[in-house]
Amino acid sequence: MSKVKVAVIGAGSISDMHLQSYQHNERVELHAVVDFNEERAKEKAQKFNAKTYYSNLEDVFADKEVEAVSICTWNNTHAEISIAALKAGKHVLVEKPLCTSIESALQIEQAVKESGKILQVGFVRRYDTNAQLLKQFIDAGELGEIYYAKASCLRRLGNPGGWFADKERSGGGPLIDLGVHVIDLCWYLMGCPKVKTVSGNTYNKLGNRANVKNLSFYKAADYDPSKNTVEDMANALIRFENGASLMIDVSFTLHAKKEELSVKLYGDKGGAEVEPELSIISEKHDTILNISPQLDKLSFDFKQGFQNEIDHFVACVLGEKETISPVQHGVEMMKILCGIYESAQTGKEVTFS
Repeated sequence: MSKVKVAVIGAGSISDMHLQSYQHNERVELHAVVDFNEERAKEKAQKFNAKTYYSNLEDVFADKEVEAVSICTWNNTHAEISIAALKAGKHVLVEKPLCTSIESALQIEQAVKESGKILQVGFVRRYDTNAQLLKQFIDAGELGEIYYAKASCLRRLGNPGGWFADKERSGGGPLIDLGVHVIDLCWYLMGCPKVKTVSGNTYNKLGNRANVKNLSFYKAADYDPSKNTVEDMANALIRFENGASLMIDVSFTLHAKKEELSVKLYGDKGGAEVEPELSIISEKHDTILNISPQLDKLSFDFKQGFQNEIDHFVACVLGEKETISPVQHGVEMMKILCGIYESAQTGKEVTFS
């Protein structure tokens, strides 16, 4: 059996999910790990039994054995690396968000067309078992027309610092880091309608709250409590061309009693809650029913979601499937995210033609 030879670019924390998922796919040969920090690339290559490692992109793109790459670098490098990889004839799985601007997203889309290669955007929540199960119900018409969705991803204390807190590298704060997941999940389950208008707000009131004691949170490897240029919190109302709407709020830090993760969809025949637990709401014989599927996990399984995503990408590279998170969806998501930031900056609703 021929195996897909893969290189993982960027050896930061999220790369572990890619590396271990590739390692668990018997149709993959983990060929290389790439990072500008050569020692870190070597360490990850040894840990996950990759054949080799590189400290510059030119070497991996010149390596004819590499068929596909996972891009796990800073958000502001996604466009440049994706385009270079496509031009070098590699299939691409790029972590979310696709990039940090609509202009860059369109350039990546053009590169995909010209290369004829696959680009899969890392919208990992789409690949979760629960999301795919709910999608089956929706596609079968169980919820009818989904006309409204709402989602919250609120951290009371959770600015990771480092590059996450550096707008130049990240493109933004909780909206582009956390919000992209819940916005995309709702949008995907709603059938990916075209965005019409966006009205949003961002707030920079609390900073990274490095002073808070007795409550732990994830910190980036390059955490520096003195540096923070991203928003604390964002909210938005997104309207689509088909008349549906989506309301979201997200935060890195907020004076909240507890964390909140909530994803809900409402249709004219039924509704659904994806988070905190999957539940389907229906109406039969003039009675409202709450339907709880019997599943291993009723909330998002982070590890399994990544494995499903990687397995799907490999199947696409082998020509067995078409990706469910193509570059076109990445472009539309950048319109939504950038529209929210623009609306917050100008204080006006943003309209897309």
